[in-house]
Amino acid sequence: MTPRTAPPGRPAASGRHVLVTGAAGGIGAAVCVAFAQDGCTVTASDLPSAALTDLADRLAGDGTTAHALPADLADPDAAATLVERATGLAGPPDVLVNAAGIYPATPLTEMTAEIWDRVMDINVRAAMLTSAALARVLTAAGAPGSIVNITSGAALRARFGAAHYSASKAALEMLTRACAVEFGPHGIRVNAVSPGFVTVDSAVNPVTEAYAAAVSVNPLGRPGDPDDIARAVRWVAGPEAPWMTGSVVRLDGGASAGTTTLPRHWPELSGTQAGTAAGEATR
Repeated sequence: MTPRTAPPGRPAASGRHVLVTGAAGGIGAAVCVAFAQDGCTVTASDLPSAALTDLADRLAGDGTTAHALPADLADPDAAATLVERATGLAGPPDVLVNAAGIYPATPLTEMTAEIWDRVMDINVRAAMLTSAALARVLTAAGAPGSIVNITSGAALRARFGAAHYSASKAALEMLTRACAVEFGPHGIRVNAVSPGFVTVDSAVNPVTEAYAAAVSVNPLGRPGDPDDIARAVRWVAGPEAPWMTGSVVRLDGGASAGTTTLPRHWPELSGTQAGTAAGEATR
């Protein structure tokens, strides 16, 4: 099957093999499509589902060499097996995108060790094990590579019911830096893309309309789209960012820059602020 050529205006990337976890929907699926449009071979991984198979079939129907590899990354042995199977299909992946993640809503007073550990296992441990497995393969082959972790603005701001999720994404950002330091001498770049709220209509990670409306408030006035994130991942992982590693790129409509929802804290200047009231106490 012949890979499709890069559309006009995009750098040709034909020949690269891209492995994406969490690929069955949302950001992961959009990332698969973005790399397929650049002519890459795409290996999409997620839990077994019709959505995963349909994605691979759709990419193949568009002329992309695409594979679906079901895997449950909550299993600590699954990461190395996934990299091994992907390598067997199309050679060592040049790019790994760790997009798999879960986002349950659990107040701390209801948190159990099992719920906490499952979030950490899927959101952090799986990314660590998959990245390390790929780094071993690439280092043995003397080949460069690029890893992109999908983190979240929750790494910077706690949210009610999301202590485990926020902690996992903060840990994933530090893991990104640690991998960049250890893998960099082998020519493997490791970065993260941190989305704000992105509309994905996920059955795995559902959210209420009220929550979506609240977290969509940002200076640009809209929630993100999976394609917004996929375009950034493609750039970070690609040849246009060769000196970039250990970085976290935030795409959140400006939400991390500040808020647009607070009123003016005072309607007019005080005398001291205006320079017209000598001796007025400053605050």
